[in-house]
Amino acid sequence: MAAPSSGCFPMWCPSLRKVGLKPSKVVLEMEAGPGPDSERSGSQLPEGPDPEHVVASRPESESPLGSRQQSLPATESETQLLGGPRCHTDCLEAPLSRAFRRLGWEVGSHPWIFLLLPVILTAILGTGLIYLPEGKENLEEHYTPIGSPAKAERRFVQKHFIAKDRDHFSVSRQSTEASYASILVVSNSNSLLEQDVLSEISQLDEMVQALSLTNENGTQIHYQQVCSLNQGHCVPSNPLLLAWKMNSNLNLRNITFPIYTLGYQILYLANLLGGTVLGDSVGRSQLLLEAKAMRLQYYLKTDDAEDNERSKAWLMHFLQEFSNMEKSLALKKIQVVYFTSLSRQLEFEATSRTVIPLFYMAYLLIVLFAITSCYRCDCARNQMWVAAFGVISVALAVVSSFGLLLFSGVPFVTIVANSPFLVLGVGVDDMFIMISAWWKTNITDSIRKRMSDVYSEVAVSITITTVTNVLAFYTGIMTSFRSVQYFCIYTGTTLFFCYLYNITCFGAFMALDSKRNVVCLHWLKKPETPDQKYSSLKKCCCFPYGSLPDEHQTGAHPMSLFFRDYFGPFLTSTVSKCFVVLIYVLYIVSSILGCFQVQEGLDLRNLASDDSYITPYFNVEEENFSSYGPRVMVIITEPLDYWDKDARQKLEKCLADFENSDYADRNLTEFWLRDYVQFMDSHHQDINNKNSFIHNIPSFESDFPLFMYDINITSDEIICSRAFIQTMGISSSTNKKLMLRQFRDLAEKCEIPLMVYNQAFIYFDQYAAILENTIQNVIVASAAMLIVSLLLIPHPLCCLWVTFSIASVIVGVTGFMAFWNVNLDSISMINLVICIGFSFDFSAHISYAFVSSSKPSVNQKTIEALYLLGYPVLQSAVSTIIGVCVLSAAKAYVFRTFFKIMLLVMVFGAAHGLIFIPVFLTFFF
Repeated sequence: MAAPSSGCFPMWCPSLRKVGLKPSKVVLEMEAGPGPDSERSGSQLPEGPDPEHVVASRPESESPLGSRQQSLPATESETQLLGGPRCHTDCLEAPLSRAFRRLGWEVGSHPWIFLLLPVILTAILGTGLIYLPEGKENLEEHYTPIGSPAKAERRFVQKHFIAKDRDHFSVSRQSTEASYASILVVSNSNSLLEQDVLSEISQLDEMVQALSLTNENGTQIHYQQVCSLNQGHCVPSNPLLLAWKMNSNLNLRNITFPIYTLGYQILYLANLLGGTVLGDSVGRSQLLLEAKAMRLQYYLKTDDAEDNERSKAWLMHFLQEFSNMEKSLALKKIQVVYFTSLSRQLEFEATSRTVIPLFYMAYLLIVLFAITSCYRCDCARNQMWVAAFGVISVALAVVSSFGLLLFSGVPFVTIVANSPFLVLGVGVDDMFIMISAWWKTNITDSIRKRMSDVYSEVAVSITITTVTNVLAFYTGIMTSFRSVQYFCIYTGTTLFFCYLYNITCFGAFMALDSKRNVVCLHWLKKPETPDQKYSSLKKCCCFPYGSLPDEHQTGAHPMSLFFRDYFGPFLTSTVSKCFVVLIYVLYIVSSILGCFQVQEGLDLRNLASDDSYITPYFNVEEENFSSYGPRVMVIITEPLDYWDKDARQKLEKCLADFENSDYADRNLTEFWLRDYVQFMDSHHQDINNKNSFIHNIPSFESDFPLFMYDINITSDEIICSRAFIQTMGISSSTNKKLMLRQFRDLAEKCEIPLMVYNQAFIYFDQYAAILENTIQNVIVASAAMLIVSLLLIPHPLCCLWVTFSIASVIVGVTGFMAFWNVNLDSISMINLVICIGFSFDFSAHISYAFVSSSKPSVNQKTIEALYLLGYPVLQSAVSTIIGVCVLSAAKAYVFRTFFKIMLLVMVFGAAHGLIFIPVFLTFFF
């Protein structure tokens, strides 16, 4: 590569090292100094030829574009003659290059030691895989924000309110998700409010309640033993169905929705009937004309450990027997889907097992790609066996890092199963660089000499690539999602092990394979005689043996020549530049539009495989039951003089603000104080008298037993209490986020200290946290990349283009996520962080090669940069795409999303490195 026009020797020259371009031996001698064993007798690096002789005799084909004048200046005097003072900016490159030169010499001298030690280390660390969990992943802990407000709100509720489902169960009063089985019934006709349809639903309900199983100790577990109770009876699966079963002559044309008054009993039908068609208003409700769907909900006891275990056993039995029940009933009028409180956990854990066969396929594809890309029709330079072992070394790195982290107690979550696919693609990049550098060495040199030359040339390139990628992943530890943290720890550590194993066991195998090259070269030079032994074995070993290679022939890969002779001139033509600018404008405009359409948050249905039974359940729920959301607790968190009229008015004003929200149904608010005021009036008690107010609460609770769980009272004051607001119109993630933000803002603005909570808020908090976390991680990782580039690429213009490329790729990937139905969630956030590392790699190499070129015109600078780096950039992108492409066949959203975004990252990153950046540099340089 040419020296910068200023005459400065660059601190880091990734473009040279990426393709393994061999600098002049003078420069290598200046950088490396004496060999590692020069001070030891009996083992010295062979001295190279005289520097002047090297410069004078170096063939033109060794320079990047075939020009002898591209050689780097050898001495300070020569540098000054070229017109510029020497800039000592190689303070990091020079010592690193010297250290790697010594390492390469040692690897070439003792290959078996460097090969076996990593293998032994892998065998030791690999025993940590016995700690690989088989399941029981905590979805809430791993996929919800750490320290989210909802978790603090839940702790407050658990501390101040008790909901005993053994006596008076109420699902809206639970602080955590209840244990339940749910069945959604959809009528095949326009409405299920028909006698024959309700009759089939009733048969299904009775069969579910008749389910029983035999426990391990031989005892029977019946539904009646595990069901949650209300006034001594199992909570009805659907109050309207119960009313019809008790009175089959019930007039189904007079039902009102969402509140139905049956005698003296009030039935709340919101979220229990779906697909409704409403008629005229009747009080606070409307006449129910049609209902397409009905929810049957079976709540189970979780009071103590024994109840909890029996409930889980019954739910597992329900999941096993439901299909058989459906077949035995031969339902004709209805269709049913089902779900349980255990389903999400069980199905998510099962998804990780579905990708194991895909890993084997990915491994095979990477091996084939490595062999193909490193195959040469020259037995002395053919490295296909070395490439195959390079993939094996990546597998060793995966085993070692995973075993070490499992030993250390780092949890293994399902999305970490994506890591080996990514590492397979990325981990072989350093291998390609080392093989490319090997091709440029002199085949007549000793193995130790060639290894030291290879290591010296690739030292900075593979180190900086590893540093940037590992650094990008480790910035993900800052996120508030534990799943992202664990993925980044596993992947970042594995990439470090890939780097470690590349410079040890892979280099050692390369040295051993070079002995085969020596034998082949010797065999080709020696004429074969009829009585020569083992010729067939040698022919097989040296395949393709061909003819004797030219020892002075250039090692440039044919693809590098393609970028120099065809692609580069085509790209730098005026017509091509105009077309590239047009394409980029369309790209960036589309990306920006897409950024405003991205949905936030992880849809819980996506945690299961596509063929899971829970997918149709969520689809039916979204289609028929999306009008109403959860009932939200509005908690008065501090003692309040409820008997004071002014205090009650302030409280009512705050509740009215909630009820007037766009996301609340004002007719379904439930507040004990409103009923208590009516109770006191009906008993002719003074509501404004403290003693009267406090002393009549026990009588009130005996008449309305559920309210006893809403009032935390002592002998002389009410410590805290709560009301319930029914939400509506929050089916989308955007509305969930807006509702949550609005309700919390209303609680904060109220003069009385309030808090809002529902167990679903634990998952809703991700909608607010995901964007903030993504922006934070992107900014931090980008800043880290810029610091690295400023330290190792001392050229402001280059750093500017690195920044531009990172921003452009992130905008593109984010925008096109929306077009590919990918949400911004914890999974896609990982990939956006990955964007930064790869964008840096692609853009930094190309832009620095351009600004470092001494070619007279910008077009020639671009062609040279593409010649040096076009094939390595393409190789890196293709290998990564191959590594993750098999995930496109996965049946789970978690893995398909990883493939989609990684494909976008690689395509856009490579497009910037090979097309956009080279063209834009010709405009602005």
